[in-house]
Amino acid sequence: MTTMYDVPADALIEALAEDLEGRLEQPDWIQFTKTGVSKELPPEQENFWAIRAASLLRKVADSGPVGVERLATEYGGATGGSNRYRVATSKRSSGSKKVIRTALQQLEDEGLVQTQKGAGRSVTDEGRSLLDNTADKVMQDLDRPELERYA
Repeated sequence: MTTMYDVPADALIEALAEDLEGRLEQPDWIQFTKTGVSKELPPEQENFWAIRAASLLRKVADSGPVGVERLATEYGGATGGSNRYRVATSKRSSGSKKVIRTALQQLEDEGLVQTQKGAGRSVTDEGRSLLDNTADKVMQDLDRPELERYA
């Protein structure tokens, strides 16, 4: 059986986003909200919400149980611009906790993620199954000419 570790992360996230797009409802406020302090504008992707939820599901499965604070650190960026004059070094800033928390709550409502008391969120059996089944579909779609020699 193919797992999420056997396929490239970007291909898995794209495939998961297609599946989650019909299951999750994008909040109205997301078109006006930046995804972090270090960002200048809101995201411009049409299916940003599904992509972020798919990415969160993969991250929770990979390093769960994990809390919103740690996920916000991972989705953060550097503040201070490009250090144009080299007066001060850039500092890290965290990503938007509201975006992460809301997406995780929607994943919980779908039964893909669960909250563990005092430990954070982890993936349910249904979430793990969705990840593995999607990874299997992605593996079949990948063009792997190096494996055709052995077939």
